[in-house]
Amino acid sequence: MEKISKRLVNWASILEANTRTQAEVASTMPFVYPHIALMPDAHLGKGATVGSVIPTLGAIIPAAVGVDIGCGMIAVRTTYGRKDLPADRRALRESIEAAIPLSAGHYNADITRDHTRARLDELTADAVRLGFDPAARAATWELQLGTLGSGNHFIEVSLDEEDRVWLFLHSGSRGVGNKIAQRHIAVAQRLCKQWWIDLPDPDLAYLVDGTEEFYSYIRELRWAQKFALLNREEMMDRVATCFGDWLEVDEVERIEEINCHHNYTSKEKHFGKDVWLSRKGAIDASLGTPGLIPGSMGTRSYVVVGKGNPVSLNLSPHGAGREYSRSRARKTFTQDDLRVAMGDIEYRDTAAFIDEIPAAYKDIDVVMEDAKDLVEVRHTLRQIVNVKGD
Repeated sequence: MEKISKRLVNWASILEANTRTQAEVASTMPFVYPHIALMPDAHLGKGATVGSVIPTLGAIIPAAVGVDIGCGMIAVRTTYGRKDLPADRRALRESIEAAIPLSAGHYNADITRDHTRARLDELTADAVRLGFDPAARAATWELQLGTLGSGNHFIEVSLDEEDRVWLFLHSGSRGVGNKIAQRHIAVAQRLCKQWWIDLPDPDLAYLVDGTEEFYSYIRELRWAQKFALLNREEMMDRVATCFGDWLEVDEVERIEEINCHHNYTSKEKHFGKDVWLSRKGAIDASLGTPGLIPGSMGTRSYVVVGKGNPVSLNLSPHGAGREYSRSRARKTFTQDDLRVAMGDIEYRDTAAFIDEIPAAYKDIDVVMEDAKDLVEVRHTLRQIVNVKGD
């Protein structure tokens, strides 16, 4: 841990100068208390650093949560091991790709499954109770439930240190969450401009606790967090069905299941005060809390348990964290480089994934070493099947 300033504490041993500067600027906002915590995977973001924890008094910065509200991971440990698996892993990958819409803007064609409808009914009832219409943000929101997206979102089949099979995926609140976030970021910017507030970065615009704009954001944000959680559950159900069909079994028993956000905010007590704790890429690492830290495409992932480090505000990293921008990665690496990095992992061999090559990310081993005071590793997972959207 490095104490950069009174209001900025850093766990990242790999930290670019512009990322450090961005976090320092954010830490000067007058309502930050007690300090911003930079996670080991910290890298440059929009307004707020990705991999940062921002506690605030009396205000929230919508961009400090980001546009993928509720993004997170879900993992399920099955009863199966490596010895139980068929040799043809391509068939499983293609089955998952057919069952779950991938890539930005790709949604379900219709709603046909009973438990999909049940989850949508639950979200609709919540929206009515909260007093807003999700269709006003995204007309296709119902068709987005059970879809993956693109970028660093993924679905994986992995083996742990005992060769037990885990199903693992990473996604968030999709287009509807993005629209909710963009709307409230714009409202915050408009209000700060209206109040003649001189911001060091327009994306640090904030909403003031007690105002209708503030509570409107909180209501919709909590709804989007739930959408993201149910979205992961819906996809995991479909992945488990595909996995069961591949094994020719009726049902896949789940020995353990973990579902955790890493882009969200909540009201919590830290250092003696009630703060709004916003995470832009950090998981709950309270004492004894299970969590998931994925590596990049082709590398290891980790099932962890929190140590409850108070200085980190009980948080830990959410992944490897980018070292190369997507454009720089595409200029630096080739499709052949990606093939070498993926080894014998079953994946869709396309140039579209070059910017997701492991070398574009921080070394996950370094990130986990930096996080040793924040979490304890319970399981180490290595991929055998990888599914992504373009």
